[in-house]
Amino acid sequence: MEIHDKKQLAAICIERLKKEYPLSDCTLDYEHAWQLLVEVRLAAQCTDARVNVVVQDLFAKYPNVAALAAAEPEEIEEIVRPCGLGRSKARDISACMRMLRDKYDCNVPDDFDALLELPGVGRKSANLIMGDVFGKPAIVTDTHCIRLCNRIGLVDNIKEPKKVEMALWKIIPPQEGSDFCHRLVDHGRAVCTARTTPYCERCCLRDVCRYAHEEGKVFGFGVCYNKSTTFAACTGTHRKVGTRLWQPNTPTAPPAWAAY
Repeated sequence: MEIHDKKQLAAICIERLKKEYPLSDCTLDYEHAWQLLVEVRLAAQCTDARVNVVVQDLFAKYPNVAALAAAEPEEIEEIVRPCGLGRSKARDISACMRMLRDKYDCNVPDDFDALLELPGVGRKSANLIMGDVFGKPAIVTDTHCIRLCNRIGLVDNIKEPKKVEMALWKIIPPQEGSDFCHRLVDHGRAVCTARTTPYCERCCLRDVCRYAHEEGKVFGFGVCYNKSTTFAACTGTHRKVGTRLWQPNTPTAPPAWAAY
């Protein structure tokens, strides 16, 4: 699919997911930017729900950047151990808070490259901070985003987070990126799941989703496949005989976004 076609597909996905998940937001609980930095590091290989519980004790004991920076990594580890990888996470959190204290006067920088210089902060974390805290364009390529974008057809068999991010920057309007990624997380948890077969029958994107078409799960939308340039009418049950999509009773070729 060409970039122009992917942009049209992306526009459809953005609008439908807005209607499906109008209140999507970050599922980590925080009041200050530095707290979100800590939580994102703790969330690696851990659920957001568990992180939200664990940080209550952490932030009660260390209520600001200076206090947490003054703590020894071993003291932090004692509290964050339930999130897994306690030693490495505590070490990164300690180093990050100390850099914020020493270099940024206990403030979180609103510059993407500056965020990447902080210990334990990668592109996903930096984008989350840029989008959620500072309201700047951001694309957060977590596992849900990567899985769904490949299934839908927004990217083509790309699994590396940075490559997915770069591909999405080309087709997602900058002002939509952050919220779109939050909605992908909600959709990935509720419908387009990873550990079970996706619930395509209740998906608001199934008529434009590459995976749904490949798996023959577009019942109710009247879409059929035809590999030639002749698009004969197709009614009744769904059939899959080629790689191009066509809407029934349409005498001409399908719209650009419908050709994979």
